[in-house]
Order: sequence, then structure tokens, then C-alpha cells
Amino acid sequence: MKVDVAIGLQWGDEGKGKIVDVLTPKYDVVARFQGGPNAGHTLKFDGKKFVLHTIPSGIFRSGTVNIIGNGVVVCPITLMREVDELNAAGVATAGKILLSKKAHLIMPTHRAIDAAQEAAKGASKIGSTLKGIGPAYTDKISRCGLRVGDVLHSSFAEKYRSAKQQHCTYLRQLGFPPNVDEEEALWLQSVERMRQAFTIIDSEYEINALLKTKNVLAEGAQGSMLDVDFGSYPFVTSSNTICAGACTGLGVAPGSVGEVIGIFKAYCTRVGSGPFPTEQLNETGELLRRQGDEFGATTGRARRCGWLDLVALRYSVMISGATQLMMMKADVMDSFEAINVAVGYKINGLDTDRYPYEVDVPVEPVYKKFSGWKKSIAACRSEKDLPQELLDYVKFIEQQTGVPVKYISVGPDREATIVR
Repeated sequence: MKVDVAIGLQWGDEGKGKIVDVLTPKYDVVARFQGGPNAGHTLKFDGKKFVLHTIPSGIFRSGTVNIIGNGVVVCPITLMREVDELNAAGVATAGKILLSKKAHLIMPTHRAIDAAQEAAKGASKIGSTLKGIGPAYTDKISRCGLRVGDVLHSSFAEKYRSAKQQHCTYLRQLGFPPNVDEEEALWLQSVERMRQAFTIIDSEYEINALLKTKNVLAEGAQGSMLDVDFGSYPFVTSSNTICAGACTGLGVAPGSVGEVIGIFKAYCTRVGSGPFPTEQLNETGELLRRQGDEFGATTGRARRCGWLDLVALRYSVMISGATQLMMMKADVMDSFEAINVAVGYKINGLDTDRYPYEVDVPVEPVYKKFSGWKKSIAACRSEKDLPQELLDYVKFIEQQTGVPVKYISVGPDREATIVR
């Protein structure tokens, strides 16, 4: 069997949670492979809304195994709060979630460091979610991090004290004396609950064993343009969000990857700082934000909005080898008379179809204009119901990327999804 990989192709917030939920009837296993509680996967069905930060989106389907892989960084407080909220809503979690021993833990002091470092950057801050993600990954790379498997050993308390002491020394050097006692008490309590509530596994062995007989979907977080290597550095996240991250974040070989499902919005959004060539700082941007309810599921921050950027989309498709595309939020464009799509850039007066290395150079998008469909598509449930203007828009995207658009989302509910 192969592991299929579902990833975002833009700057995150593409609608991965909904698509994974729509896809999960085809899969026995759903596995998160990177990121942490900076992710916010929103799912809507049966008149209810759920936001997942760490738990895989397969949790809502009975019989599905959900794995939190080694590439994820886990905040015990957030994870246990998420479990409590799901259980309170009648969603069973017991026995349905497996947690990798090799996943790293986010400590209270990681959150303090995140806030201190962002404050120290001043106007050049990157727009961190302040969840402690970056500092946790820093400790991982520096080989001094705490891992989930450590909570099973008698030496855990000493390892925690040592790591905390190092963090506190660093915070004082930054001029931010630590004050984490209250959060620490809840964190330690959550660690104990996590140890008792979850099956903690050698996930690389488990997932490779499951692949022999089961269909596995790897669920990414954030978006390809936030990848630490290939995104708009330094305005990126701290992990590999592209398809290759599934191999290192789960312990599966590249040859085990099957379909690469690339998810993108019919337009673009971005949260926080960083380049955004097609951003619309005008009524168009406001209309997209308002109609698309573009506010962060994790932070609540208003998202920056703009036209679809095919330069960035083609780049993401290339890096991850996307084999099929899923277009989200097409219904948000219902009221537009005309729709622009960036097909190239002008940089220093020169035309290019490549995403640039430099993130601080002026980029002028080269647009192609399309007619809008000027009608609601929210009730559409098959391709024949869609207006021709939208189908022309989709066809152009397929021509530009060389990849078929297999799904079109026309609303937030899982049923509002057209399979082509």
C-alpha cells in the first residue's frame, strides 16, 4: 500500500481540515506529520464547527486510526484541552489516537521564549503565533529537546528541570524574566493525563506495519510557502510543510508515497508578516476577507487577502510533485464581476515566471483577467451545476499547473464538495 499525502500549497489556511475529513472514508489511518498547535484545521458538518490544532482530522470518522507523528511538536495543555472539547461534543477519542514517542514537547518556557524573541525583533517580527513552535524545533535541532517518550521514564522530571533552567537563563539574557509557574502546573498535570490517555508508540514501526494492509493519509499543516527550506524565508514556519516532510515526519520511505493531494484556495491569504505579491489592500481584499470569514482559526487574526498567485502555486506543485489539486472556497468569489490571476511577475523591470529568492524586492504581479460568475454556487453538488465562468477558471489553473483539479469546494460543510 502507499501513503497519500494531503498538503497546503499556499501560505496555510487552505482548508486542509475539511478536505481530510471529506477524504477519510477512503482511509483507515490519518497521520499528522509536522507542525504543532499553530495549525488550525476547521471542520463543519451536521451544523457543528470544530477546530483541530494537533489531533488528526480523521478523529470524526469511526474506525479510523489517528497518528500524531514524530515530526509534530506537541503542547500537552493544548492536546488535552482538545481531547476534552471533542469528548464534550460527543466525539469519542479513547483508543483512537496514537502518539509518537519521538514527537517533541512544547514547554511553557518555549512559549515565553517565542514571545520574547518576537518582541525583540520589533518591526521585523515574522508574525509568530506565539505557541512556542519555533523554540521547540530549535531545541530539537540543537539536540536538547524533550520528547514524548521521555514522559515514560523516571528521569523525566530531571530532564524537564534541566531544560527549564536553560530556557530561564536565556530569557533573563533577553531581558524577559520568566514567569511560567501557573502554566507549568497545568502543563505537568496535562503531561500526566497525556501519559495515561494515549497509546505512546514507536510510530515509524507502527505506520510501516499499517501500510502493509491499510490505506494511510498523511495530513500536513500550514502551507508549502511557509516551508522552512522552500518558503518565503525568513517569514516561514519551523518545519518542512511540503510532501517530503511526510517522509521525515512519519518515518516512511519516499517510494511509499502515492498520491500527493495539493490543496489551494480560489484566491490567496496570508497571516502575519512576509511577502504577498497579489495582496489587495483595498475593497477587493476586504470583500474576500468578509465573504471568506478570513480570520485565523488559531490566533483570530485577520488574514491578508488577495488574488490567486499562479507563480507561487506552480512552484509549490513542482516542489511536492502534486498529482491532484483541490480548490477550496470557490463560493467566496461568487459576487465578483471580474477576477484577476497572477501568471507572472515583473522584478526590476524584468518578466519572470519563477518565485524569487529575495523576499524584500518589489514584485509587480502580471495579471490575467477572468469574468466572474456573479451567482451563488453554494447549492451546487455536481460539476454540471457549476457556471461556465468557474469551469473556465478551473481549466486555466489546470493548464498552468499541469495537474487536474479533482475537487471543488463550494461551502464550508463537508457535503458542499464537488468531485470531478
